[in-house]
Amino acid sequence: MSRKWIYSAGAAGIATLAASLALTWDTALSSTGKPAPRPGAEMAERIAAPGRVEPATEEIKIASEVDGKLRRVAVDEGDSVAAGQVLAELVNDEYHARVASAEALLALRQAELRRVINGARGQERREAWARVKEAEAEMENARLEMQRREKGFQQEVFSREEFDRATRSFGVAKARYEAASENHKLVDDDPREEDRSRAEAEVALAEAQLAEARARREKTIIRSPIRGTILQKHLNAGESVSDLRETPIVTLGDSSTLRVRVDVDEADVSRLRIGQKSYVTAHAYAGHKFWGRVVRIGQLLGRKNIRTDEPAERVDAKILETLIELEPGQRLPAGLRVDAFIIVKD
Repeated sequence: MSRKWIYSAGAAGIATLAASLALTWDTALSSTGKPAPRPGAEMAERIAAPGRVEPATEEIKIASEVDGKLRRVAVDEGDSVAAGQVLAELVNDEYHARVASAEALLALRQAELRRVINGARGQERREAWARVKEAEAEMENARLEMQRREKGFQQEVFSREEFDRATRSFGVAKARYEAASENHKLVDDDPREEDRSRAEAEVALAEAQLAEARARREKTIIRSPIRGTILQKHLNAGESVSDLRETPIVTLGDSSTLRVRVDVDEADVSRLRIGQKSYVTAHAYAGHKFWGRVVRIGQLLGRKNIRTDEPAERVDAKILETLIELEPGQRLPAGLRVDAFIIVKD
């Protein structure tokens, strides 16, 4: 058998096989009655990319805004928490003392303001008026005695010295009367505007100091900003926290709805649309499809966020970050790496 004949027979066989496959692709029907797709057609109708599961709120790291030592951490991993629920508490005896001190100072300043506004009590007013009347009586007696001494001096019954002494006594009594009258006016008069303004300012300052003390004490109680699930617990009671360190106490997220953050290759970005039906698979779930839709498409190309650990992976490829929101009821652990598929053509 000649080599030329072998080559001719081989070429004819290949041609026959190709024609047979082409006929099969063109005539085969799917269950819907449409021609079955050629190899590679399915991939042309969907975008495949690596992704990572995350809560709908992303992962929120909860740390302390003030320095201190943890008295307690009230939650564990996997716990469901409500918005505003206490997650942890610092040792805060000093902060309680500051609040109590500020409350006492405010009460004192408020009492001083009331005194300025209300003026003296009725008893003080009556006492001041009694002193006026007493001083007035003493002044009148001293005046009469001075007049008697003056008349006796003129008649040479009393000496000049006795008359002068009576005159001085009258002057002292008159001065006492005038002082008592001024004191009564001060006690009985309305408060001065500057006194009231000063008292009101001191009350406002005390209120601000109390609000600051309460705010700082509130920062020792760490609360959940959202309704969600504790994804990770980083610290325990007795450990120190600082507003300068980035170590969180817990990490939480709203896992009632899950999203998948997908790294779409730059070659596929022109085919992305909001609302495209999508699904993800994971090796741990035996190829089960978790369905969802594209809810956000990034606006800036960047470096890969998710590594597949494949030897042939291009780590320098540009990607567009895209979010798929899974249908309600899907249960996947946050942080799980998945394979995402975005349906380009239904």
